[in-house]
Amino acid sequence: MIDKRVTSCAAAVAKIKDGDTVMIGGFGEAGSPIELIHALIDHGAKNLTVVNNNTGSGRVGLAALIENGQVAKMICSYPRTANSTVFPELYHAGKIELELVPQGTLAERIRAGGAGVPAFYTPTSVGTPLAAGKESRTFEEQEYVMERAIKADFALIQAKQADRYGNLTFNKTARNFAPIMAMAATHTLVQTNEMVELGEIDPENVITPGIFVNQIVEVSNPLQESTLVKEGVVYP
Repeated sequence: MIDKRVTSCAAAVAKIKDGDTVMIGGFGEAGSPIELIHALIDHGAKNLTVVNNNTGSGRVGLAALIENGQVAKMICSYPRTANSTVFPELYHAGKIELELVPQGTLAERIRAGGAGVPAFYTPTSVGTPLAAGKESRTFEEQEYVMERAIKADFALIQAKQADRYGNLTFNKTARNFAPIMAMAATHTLVQTNEMVELGEIDPENVITPGIFVNQIVEVSNPLQESTLVKEGVVYP
């Protein structure tokens, strides 16, 4: 088995290149890998397509990545929330593209990507602008819209614990999109709050097995997005 530990967030994101599709875990700040995102800002890869539940808050984390001009397109469910100003301004100025996806559909598109399912049918967007141009079919007298799976070159996620083989546990709702993103990405990069020895994680408690993980970096005291936003922090 390979030791998947790396010494820094910078080393973890070093192979992300211009034009890549990057999934970023998190539901708001819960499970958001801010240190990996900031390392990606420092790395400088541009023209990225980013898949996330939202578009970030304030001027840190994902919002900072967008403000730095590195994201060409967002695929998300909530492009505007209480503290999101960066994305709406850029979108209305025509400087960034948006693919809006209902949250449940987004989760299933990612899960399908990891499971090798190319597409599926859902009634969620029937009769709305989100169904425009998409194939539809009727099953048992109910109309459904076909949605394609989403896969990515990289996934950036946050874990609670990891061992050097890449087995992961998550902290409650910080789990959110992380396990399915790990499955749907070619390369999964993890920042973990704690690195533990082999065998310390009960196999029954492993949420994401190491087969889906490529690199791990320990970040024992991760930044909290809400605190940074409240303090008016701007990155970089």
